[in-house]
Amino acid sequence: MRPVFALPVAAAAALLTLALAPAAHAQPLAATPAAAGAPDVEARPVASGLENPWALAFLPDGRFLVTEKPGRMRIVEANGRLLAPLAGLPAIAAGGQGGLLDVQLDSDFARNRTLYFCFSEPGPNGDTAVNSTALARARLSSDATRLEDVKVIFSQQPKYASRLHFGCRIVERQVDGKSDGTLFLALGERSTAKEESQNLRSHFGKVVRVGKDGSVPADNPFRQRADALPEIWSRGHRNPQGAALGPDGQLWVHEHGPQGGDEINRPAPGKNYGWPVITYGENYGGGAIGKGITAQDGMEQPLHYWVPSIAPSGMAFISSDKYGAAWKGQMVVGALKSRMLERLEVRDGRVTARHLLLPRLGQRVRDVREGPDGLLYVLTDAGNGQLLRLEPKAR
Repeated sequence: MRPVFALPVAAAAALLTLALAPAAHAQPLAATPAAAGAPDVEARPVASGLENPWALAFLPDGRFLVTEKPGRMRIVEANGRLLAPLAGLPAIAAGGQGGLLDVQLDSDFARNRTLYFCFSEPGPNGDTAVNSTALARARLSSDATRLEDVKVIFSQQPKYASRLHFGCRIVERQVDGKSDGTLFLALGERSTAKEESQNLRSHFGKVVRVGKDGSVPADNPFRQRADALPEIWSRGHRNPQGAALGPDGQLWVHEHGPQGGDEINRPAPGKNYGWPVITYGENYGGGAIGKGITAQDGMEQPLHYWVPSIAPSGMAFISSDKYGAAWKGQMVVGALKSRMLERLEVRDGRVTARHLLLPRLGQRVRDVREGPDGLLYVLTDAGNGQLLRLEPKAR
């Protein structure tokens, strides 16, 4: 029998303290009871045997498309059977935090079979010692065994000698509920080049926006500036590993802080989110980063931050009523370090409370998505990683 991880949410989900912007030195909120009527939830394994799975997408036929960080993309049958890796992937600089990372189906995938994926791209002549995050477009073959017409449509510049902080979450932008033909890509600052997050001539530590063909949208905020790369949407990010469109239709991201100071932001065009000038984190081992300040004019405050760090990865908003009306519109975030999920209450564009979800899961959570069935699906990051489905427990 497959194991089941269960949590009586209504009775036992502890509400954690919360540091809330925009105050520069925000005070934690007092704990309050979980919402009445919240369901009990259990995590049921759908598949296992995945090697460091990183991202998940849902195919129209009920199967799953999963990336594995060492450099494989494969289909998982609805019954959990793993199919052979797809052929046709480009060269990947797998190692450290790099590899094959996010995947996103085109909003018209059922017709055009187009998908997008991001990965750590080697430097010139296949040199993996220098690399950067790249975004590619491809088409899934009719027999679903290979990628066709693979084309890199964006490549982070410059290439850099690092195996850290690739970022790499993809979101298709929507306006009035319809795709506007552009993609957001969240990019890390490669760790040792953190000051580049403020440099508009570098893609490090940025959210970029490009057309589905790699073109630069005419209304990007820095397109007309000679001193800036035209793909940049926002700057001052550290290492974003969660991104999704919220109920408000806007882009939300979360990013890793160094030692504390993980953040949730809602990147707006041309805005500066502060890293590394302002942060609620500190250097590994202790000590202030830069001037040790948490606010500065011209830099945005996070909507929410975690101290201590949970190492967030993956983000989804609940749009269905499968977990009851109280959860609809709320955010679920995975945690690598804390080996659990969190459910965050979102009201009027603000994070107002945070609840432990599956605190006894005991596995690093890399991705969380809402499926077409309205249920949440989770990937656990391990050599024997799992795909889990979160089901309301029968009462």
